[in-house]
Amino acid sequence: MCTERTTVGLDVHARSVVAEAVDWASGRVFGQRLVPANDVVLGWVAQLPGPVAVAYEAGPTGFGLARAFGSAGVRCEVVAPSKLQRPPGDRVKTDRRDARRLARLLHIGEICGIGIPSVIQEDARDLVRAREDARADLMRARHRLSKLLLRHGIVYYGGRAWTGLHERWLRAQRFELPGTRAAFEEAFDAVLSVSARRDRLDEAITVTAAAPQWAPIVSRLCAVRGIATLTGLGLAVEIGDWDRFTGASIGAYLGLVPSESSSGNSRSQGPITKTGNTHARRLLVEAAWHHQKPLRAPGQALAARRAALPPAVRARGEAADRRLHHRWSTLAARHKRPTVIAVAVARELAGWCWSLATLND
Repeated sequence: MCTERTTVGLDVHARSVVAEAVDWASGRVFGQRLVPANDVVLGWVAQLPGPVAVAYEAGPTGFGLARAFGSAGVRCEVVAPSKLQRPPGDRVKTDRRDARRLARLLHIGEICGIGIPSVIQEDARDLVRAREDARADLMRARHRLSKLLLRHGIVYYGGRAWTGLHERWLRAQRFELPGTRAAFEEAFDAVLSVSARRDRLDEAITVTAAAPQWAPIVSRLCAVRGIATLTGLGLAVEIGDWDRFTGASIGAYLGLVPSESSSGNSRSQGPITKTGNTHARRLLVEAAWHHQKPLRAPGQALAARRAALPPAVRARGEAADRRLHHRWSTLAARHKRPTVIAVAVARELAGWCWSLATLND
């Protein structure tokens, strides 16, 4: 159970914060609707009988309030909404009831807080996620352009699409009707604009990955085939403190373990849970596809990355390549679907990344 005298539950919104507190020594209950300013919320909590512990649900308002409580010496737990179970018969949901429930769960120790990223970590995370948004926007822009051409019977047969040769072919396209011409120009301009935005973000990621706080962990993760600067930095900033996990638990955190519904002597497993960090899970699954290819001598880029690493880290990266390719081959021999194999390899890849991140030189 919670050791603090008073527990506070906050229902945080963009324009208001509903606070409910319970003094477990006297049984008094305090409630207030506050302005969503850190100093106002901290001032109200400071008036409560101490010591005080606070909890609120993670959401779009970020972690500024949790950092403010930490600076003030108040324990603050930020809980994932998916981890809060609600009784099936509870059909009344209000901000006050949600805040009161958080205060009670915090008192009995039924809240497991998530890791609060540092300001530097969140800064790098914003950069990586902006690049991910650019990747998704570029894919949609390319689809719009290619499908516009397809509707008019224009198909590119000159090799791989979205290369320099393909771009010159696109620039040579001409349309007589003004509406189609305007639509094509706008779609093509969108592809070029998003491509330039993605390239700018790639340059910023390269600079960020070379910073002292990220370079050691990124270089270690890049010892494995399929992980380069972008993926390495993405995993580093999304997971943050690797010491929170073990090689077995990190897969569950990333939602890469099978779901299960068992009762009595029956055991039924289903698809992966897909809980936890979606961004890190996607990066691992993308990297896992590289282990489908046969093992060969490392390319120039991978060899250069490994050459700058300590021998123990380099050996661990080579062992990961052998193990993950063997895992892929074994599952393929059992006629598993490639998508299923990629997820299974991604789960093991997460464990190898953890071992590299926590390896003592």
